[in-house]
Amino acid sequence: MPKFLLSLILICATTFVWAQDSQQEKLEQRKAQIQQEIRDNEKMLQSVRKKEKSAVNEYLIQANKIKLKEKLINTTAKQERLLSNDMYINQVQVNKLKKELKVLKEDYAEMILKSYKSRSEQSRAMFILSSESFLQAYKRAQYLKQYTAFRKNQGLEIQSKTAQLVDFNAKLDGQRQVKKKIIVENQKEKVTLEAEKKEQQKLVNALKKDKNKIAADIRSKQSESKRIDRQIDRLIREAIAEANRKAAAERAKANPGSEMKAPVSSSKIALTPEDKVLAADFKANRGRLPWPVEKGFISLGYGDQPHPLHPSITVHNSGVEITTEDGASARAVFAGEVSKVIVLSPVNKAVVIQHGDYFTVYQNLSSVSVSQGDKVSIKQSIGRVRTSGDTGKTIIKFLILQNTSNNNPEGWLQSR
Repeated sequence: MPKFLLSLILICATTFVWAQDSQQEKLEQRKAQIQQEIRDNEKMLQSVRKKEKSAVNEYLIQANKIKLKEKLINTTAKQERLLSNDMYINQVQVNKLKKELKVLKEDYAEMILKSYKSRSEQSRAMFILSSESFLQAYKRAQYLKQYTAFRKNQGLEIQSKTAQLVDFNAKLDGQRQVKKKIIVENQKEKVTLEAEKKEQQKLVNALKKDKNKIAADIRSKQSESKRIDRQIDRLIREAIAEANRKAAAERAKANPGSEMKAPVSSSKIALTPEDKVLAADFKANRGRLPWPVEKGFISLGYGDQPHPLHPSITVHNSGVEITTEDGASARAVFAGEVSKVIVLSPVNKAVVIQHGDYFTVYQNLSSVSVSQGDKVSIKQSIGRVRTSGDTGKTIIKFLILQNTSNNNPEGWLQSR
């Protein structure tokens, strides 16, 4: 096989191994992230159990923990498959090096034997002196010089390939140990997953006894949620109308002869050039926005859906509900201006932040640290999430709207 083709194959194999290493590193980081989320869930679960407030909340946290365990097992399985592929490539390299070393050593041994038979300096001198011309003598001298250099290079190549073989064998040994560890970890996680599922089933059985009470509670909360949605919609429409009135007044001031012909809209905001830039920036970050709390999980998704405990009951959610830890801070997901601070009840407040023609709403706050008109930066704390005295839940409800149209926040937030 030509030397160029061999070099090309080696470069391709090396590049593939680098890519494999990079994937392994990403999987290891993802595994560490999932393990941290599991620990955070465990803390929340312990907190709920201590308060002994709500079996429903315990069920939801337990369900998320099971989901994270399944993700962890899948990630570890991917690591194992990737490692097996990497080990196969390394084994191919080992086999290739062994074959090359065998051929090199056989050639080198044959060359040494021939050199030994004609080893005397006298025979070498006679080889040159027996030349028929000066040019032939010069060529023979050059040949002997090249032959000596070739022997030296062959020896060095054997040393280099032997060192490579040792490295690949050491890497394979290390990978075998890592794979063994991963397999043990995976088996352990599967055992704990089964235990978690059994624990969850106990909770389900316990909750079935209080089915009517829980169903009534769900309906009551749905009614309360719809009332708050209407209130937020009204306040956002007021904010849009106010912003449009100010914009119209500014235009009238700049052009005294003009008249306002169209009524002021309360459903679509008239953007200033600055607002257009902010809205475009917000839209460009779809799928990359930070979460409104540092830790937590989505315990109720967006839109119409069966209740997680009672599938026969359909619940509606205008945003997402994120269960977080006790005392968690709510934070702005993007730069903008505080449009409204709403007091929904004596213990429940909400903050509305405007980002051009987009609005983000942070609901179920016990305290607020910003005021209407404040400029906020990304991840800036805007208040503290309320922990319910009845259920022990610490949940923030988070909404994203463009003008008055609700969006699914899950599509906007960074994946976890």
